[in-house]
Amino acid sequence: MKKRTFLKLSSALLATPVMSPLAQLVPGEKLKNWAGNYTYSTDRLYSAKSIEQVQELVKKYAKLKVLGSRHCFNGIADSTNNFISLADMNQVVALDEKARMVTVDANMRYGQLAPYLDGKGYALHNLASLPHISVAGACATATHGSGVKNGNLSTAVAGLELVTADGELKKLSRDKDGDTFRAAVVNLGALGVVTKVTLDIQPTFMVRQDVYENLPLDQLNDHFEAIMSGGYSVSLFTDWQKKRINEVWIKRRVEEGSKIEAKPEYFGASLATKNLHPITEISAENCTEQMGVPGPWYERLPHFKMGFTPSSGKELQSEYFVPRKNAVDAILAVEQLRDHISPHLLISELRTIEADDLWMSMAYKQPSLAIHFTWKQDWASVSKVLPMIEKALEPFGPRPHWGKLFTLSAPKLQSRYEKLTDFKKLVKEYDPQGKFRNAFLDSTIYGS
Repeated sequence: MKKRTFLKLSSALLATPVMSPLAQLVPGEKLKNWAGNYTYSTDRLYSAKSIEQVQELVKKYAKLKVLGSRHCFNGIADSTNNFISLADMNQVVALDEKARMVTVDANMRYGQLAPYLDGKGYALHNLASLPHISVAGACATATHGSGVKNGNLSTAVAGLELVTADGELKKLSRDKDGDTFRAAVVNLGALGVVTKVTLDIQPTFMVRQDVYENLPLDQLNDHFEAIMSGGYSVSLFTDWQKKRINEVWIKRRVEEGSKIEAKPEYFGASLATKNLHPITEISAENCTEQMGVPGPWYERLPHFKMGFTPSSGKELQSEYFVPRKNAVDAILAVEQLRDHISPHLLISELRTIEADDLWMSMAYKQPSLAIHFTWKQDWASVSKVLPMIEKALEPFGPRPHWGKLFTLSAPKLQSRYEKLTDFKKLVKEYDPQGKFRNAFLDSTIYGS
């Protein structure tokens, strides 16, 4: 969305009564996702400023979806009927220091929450590569950071509140609701409108970030686990050319009184002498501080600063999870497609994610490697390359990121989730008439 459109829409959200379709105040401009590749199917957008208003809207309309931070690249959050915006529901509700938990409104952005927590002496266990995304949306799609011992962002969820299709407010917690909770956290927007999320927190910590260049690809054969375990969070960036990893980003916790030195080499890669962007041609001014300068966790764990446009801006994204035990074989399988991939690629990122027990998470029951692709915004070309990548990864049972682009067939996708049948039973219980279903859910979860 253009800045002008965003500003007008933001003003509309603040000034408009709950029952006015907000998009009517932005005539002639369709709502798009942040990258501009996806145009939403309706301009009927309503604002809710309280749980009661959410319940009123849910009861009023037969079909409804939540329009969040619009960072998804596909139609997972789309609606042909009505959107509800929770833009005004973005506050910290409660900080329970004794239990080490924080409860926030669903539309709270990580970039808003993190400095608040740090100011109180607390931190989250991890953050995604950019802090612009909403808590509820990120958790609903199992969005993640990196780290061999770090689960995705949804693993921090200890409780949530949501409004189901009949307007009822349900409260679920990890301690009390067992399987229902494990099904509801990564909910794909299918169960209702999430209004509040409770997250685990821990004492704040400092992080330094060091970047290395030109890691020989063959180092992964014998040293993959050691390379990815070299910091609290490690990311590898590659364009799949020249048999090398372009950049290795190592984020290490800095404990009080400890002294960390960055060695000049890291498994054959050379220590960078200046701040770098993952895409070499782009200035690093948008990126979080590197060069081993310690800083608060929330200013180092993301790759991009809150106040700047993340990544390249105009792009497409795809991502596939494979079992970490197959990581090197999967990487080498993709590397064989380098001449098909590179003409359409901006950059790829390789990250590790710990296993979890959330039914619809891409890392359900398997420590994972995520192979991420940031593409040029040319869907005609990318749509031809994705099936090749999916075929190369087929021996490893790839699970695509729910919020990104893929072409995997519904039967194959469904076969990767052993709790899918149980998840659909819960969806039927919470939303018997399909109020929150849309074309994406119909084709992926219910398609054949």
